[in-house]
Amino acid sequence: MARKLRALKIREMEDMFVPILKNCPNIVELKKIHAHIVKFSLSQSSFLVTKMVDVCNHHGETEYANLLFKRVADPNAFLYNAMIRAYKHNKVYVLAITVYKQMLGHSHGENPIFPDKFTFPFVVKSCAGLMCYDLGKQVHGHVFKFGQKSNTVVENSLVEMYVKCDSLDDAHRVFEEMTERDAVSWNTLISGHVRLGQMRRARAIFEEMQDKTIFSWTAIVSGYARIGCYADALEFFRRMQMVGIEPDEISLVSVLPACAQLGALELGKWIHIYADKAGFLRNICVCNALIEMYAKCGSIDEGRRLFDQMNERDVISWSTMIVGLANHGRAREAIELFQEMQKAKIEPNIITFVGLLSACAHAGLLNEGLRYFESMKRDYNIEPGVEHYGCLVNLLGLSGRLDQALELIKKMPMKPDSAIWGSLLSSCRSHGNLKIAVIAMEHLLELEPADTGNYVLLSRMRKLMRSKSMKKTPGCSSIEVDNMVQEFASGDDSKPFSKAIYRVLKLLVMHQSRMDDDIIEIMVHDIS
Repeated sequence: MARKLRALKIREMEDMFVPILKNCPNIVELKKIHAHIVKFSLSQSSFLVTKMVDVCNHHGETEYANLLFKRVADPNAFLYNAMIRAYKHNKVYVLAITVYKQMLGHSHGENPIFPDKFTFPFVVKSCAGLMCYDLGKQVHGHVFKFGQKSNTVVENSLVEMYVKCDSLDDAHRVFEEMTERDAVSWNTLISGHVRLGQMRRARAIFEEMQDKTIFSWTAIVSGYARIGCYADALEFFRRMQMVGIEPDEISLVSVLPACAQLGALELGKWIHIYADKAGFLRNICVCNALIEMYAKCGSIDEGRRLFDQMNERDVISWSTMIVGLANHGRAREAIELFQEMQKAKIEPNIITFVGLLSACAHAGLLNEGLRYFESMKRDYNIEPGVEHYGCLVNLLGLSGRLDQALELIKKMPMKPDSAIWGSLLSSCRSHGNLKIAVIAMEHLLELEPADTGNYVLLSRMRKLMRSKSMKKTPGCSSIEVDNMVQEFASGDDSKPFSKAIYRVLKLLVMHQSRMDDDIIEIMVHDIS
């Protein structure tokens, strides 16, 4: 009787702390509440410690949660689950698995503790977070062992784990064996195929799905946009609206790159109006995607207007606008915007400097371009990439510093790509530097032997060589007439019958021209 009364009293005291813990605003207050719990000799209460661990989870304080957990001599399943959940939510996946192993150690003895339907989703997701396929397979075995196979939430977490570990065959196996599938089951499988670029499989699963959600549609739209099938992305975006599903912020951000690539400016403008009415322009990502769309569709002024209206801007906002201005030849504006960015204390990124260097190349601002290139590593600790070297090579080439451009290419820490050698060759043609042009052409032909454009450039260089009076063995052909061999060299008019030959050739050209006109007339007649 006395024991029952004491248990009732303990429960009453525990209930007294529940609303206080529920409204706990921060860890400082939690520590004060904890002190009172210790004062009332309730520090071994798994019920109260579970509530305190949940507060720690909410505030990201896993260390304090671990301290609370370790001081409980005999934790119950709820406390174990709360600790695993806290570690998983705060991405401390290794410790989540460690606590799970401790839990398994209590599955034997007088008061055994078994993992349940609340344990496995977080343990499986921790395996996915670690990208540990083998560990995930072991936990999958435990799901069977402890009788949680037919729980939809647990099975969805298994599908997600296999998807994240790129084991879609296992994901499909779990999916097919599920007795009940919800939207999460279908969407997880679709997103797995989308992530790997397997859009045919993703689309087939999507078409089979009965109750499609906004997530399902957005996954397909973003998947097609990511692999460059922009027309398909727009088609699915339109289909989504036709079935009555209103786009959300994520779906707008997914479809806008397709608008940008296809030049679908009118659809892009409609999205802008829709986003404004729906209140989505408060989302920086939506505004950034709209600015990029306007820039790529040639409406840079619309993009600038939206940029100026933004209440908050991140580094992507500034960089997108700078790149857009640079690509439209508005170099001075791009540089001035970068200076505003510096005043706003926004750290530039690699894209920012691509835009800056492109702007300098467009305007021929050599000194500024060199200064910005040096500033990348010195002031911002950003290692220049191949794009930055390409911009600088272009700038040096346009400025006539071809020797300096070639030296820069030779000193690059990475292998120069065809774009860099192509840029140098183009500058050589502009400035008539045949020596460096040959070097650039050799590398181009080595990198892209199948690209016919390189051979066209080579042909043009040959013409340039002739215009510079450089000696080259002319091409020639020969023909035997009346037992005599006549040789004809390219551009040679020294033969006594050369004039007669050119007159005949002229007549043939005129005859061919008349035949072409007749063919065109016949085609027009047929069409009409």
